[in-house]
Amino acid sequence: MGHGLGMNQVSLPSYYRATATPYPAYAPLQGSGRARVAIVGGGFAGLNTALGLAERGVGEVVLLEREQIGFGASGRNGGFVFAGYSLGEQSLLDQLGEARAQAIFRLTTEAVQRIRRRIADYAIPCDAVDEGVIWANWFRDPAVLRQRQQLLAGHYGVQWQWLAEAELRQRIHSERYHDGLYERDALHLHPLNYAIGLAAAAAGKGVRIHEHSGVRSLEREGLQWRLRTAQGDLLVDQVVLACGGYLAGLQKPIDRAILPIATYVMVTEPLGPRMDDCLATRAAVYDSRFAFDYYRALPDTRLLWGGRISIRNRSPQAVQRMLTKDLLRVFPQLHGVKIDYAWSGLMSYARHQMPQIGGSDNGLWWAQAFGGHGLAPTCAAGELLAAAIADGDQGWKQFADYGLGSTHRPFGYLGAQATYWWQQGRDWLKTRLEG
Repeated sequence: MGHGLGMNQVSLPSYYRATATPYPAYAPLQGSGRARVAIVGGGFAGLNTALGLAERGVGEVVLLEREQIGFGASGRNGGFVFAGYSLGEQSLLDQLGEARAQAIFRLTTEAVQRIRRRIADYAIPCDAVDEGVIWANWFRDPAVLRQRQQLLAGHYGVQWQWLAEAELRQRIHSERYHDGLYERDALHLHPLNYAIGLAAAAAGKGVRIHEHSGVRSLEREGLQWRLRTAQGDLLVDQVVLACGGYLAGLQKPIDRAILPIATYVMVTEPLGPRMDDCLATRAAVYDSRFAFDYYRALPDTRLLWGGRISIRNRSPQAVQRMLTKDLLRVFPQLHGVKIDYAWSGLMSYARHQMPQIGGSDNGLWWAQAFGGHGLAPTCAAGELLAAAIADGDQGWKQFADYGLGSTHRPFGYLGAQATYWWQQGRDWLKTRLEG
């Protein structure tokens, strides 16, 4: 795996899949059965809900996954774990007012803590690096950093450390950036192995997990729900749909409410001492543009690099070409570096840029639209839904303002792409004007 691959030979689908923790596959659902709760989707939202239910002592929970655990966005992303949502903190404040914004934000800071605790409690081997995240300023003007630092401290009680340009460049050896902010209460990890670990923890507490069990239909039957797969069916009291960007086609209003958007990631060959030419920090990094790059050093001295969003899934070769260009703008010293893995995957976005976490009075629940900010919010969502199902808790209603408004596909795709290009153009123009 260590050798670099030429332009037309990008290897396995993803670095994460190639380095996944081996586990005995969960058998497909077969025959007819009953359960109290069925969860559709084996990504973070579904797994966190399942584990949250199991931790509360709820029995008869079945999780159905169409492919393998962590197949979708949960097993393909950058692996950043930090507080907040795709919707910025200022917009949250404007929309909800101080008290509600603080409460809904606090769900994610608590989730970061819960993720740390679960990794420890369940001994999940996911290469967790608890060294924070750096937000590096692509532009010379420090105002946007100062504003965010003051906003977080003043309204959310969150302290981010200022990194002056000289200090930032000691940590990130690039002349591309100026000042930065360091968020200490953040970590990064191998997301697929974290998902596999959550599944093992849930299964260890009695959750029945079935892979290769795509749900073909979901219908009301009396006061219950019947789910059918290729080889089996289940009659259940409550259903949680947690499919993200990989739509199950079971409930139109739920599917219609999101845009599945592609994002791109690649991983270099092992860099060895060349890593020191780029990074003198174990923190993960992202920058201050709308269309930002994000990256982190992996334990085997590879660099994971992600960025861009699109309405198109692209080939590994196309992803590699695009992202290598981005990488070399930041680290020209890596010219000639080989890329061993490149992939894309679908994430679910809502037009309001917040997760859709909700339920109806007939036992149907949903959690989706984590918008590329997923590890902490999916953990929060799992807790909210588990508490609702197990105890009748009403905490999930904090998300009532962020409902299932239609994204009007395919026009929504065009709007999303146009917005992205417009913001990208603004970033480019600002960069040019700063010279």
